[in-house]
Amino acid sequence: TKERLYQFYDLVKSSGLKEFEKAIETFRNWQKQIMNSFGYDLHNGFIEGLNNQTKVIKRNAFGFKRFDRFRLRVLLHHQYKYIKFRVA
Repeated sequence: TKERLYQFYDLVKSSGLKEFEKAIETFRNWQKQIMNSFGYDLHNGFIEGLNNQTKVIKRNAFGFKRFDRFRLRVLLHHQYKYIKFRVA
């Protein structure tokens, strides 16, 4: 994969298009992360989904006056049922 990426760099460099040269500069800056994305089957989609759901609850829960109740609502939505919590 790395060899093909270097071939792509050379092809873009030989084309002489300045827009592509800027894109190649970005690719080179992020090359380690790009190569890792091909090598490992990891992503943060699950966490991004949890964050999005929490933001939606936050948007709809403007009436909560106590943070601990809001926190419980978020945890309940994400099905964390066995959290030890004491409501004072």
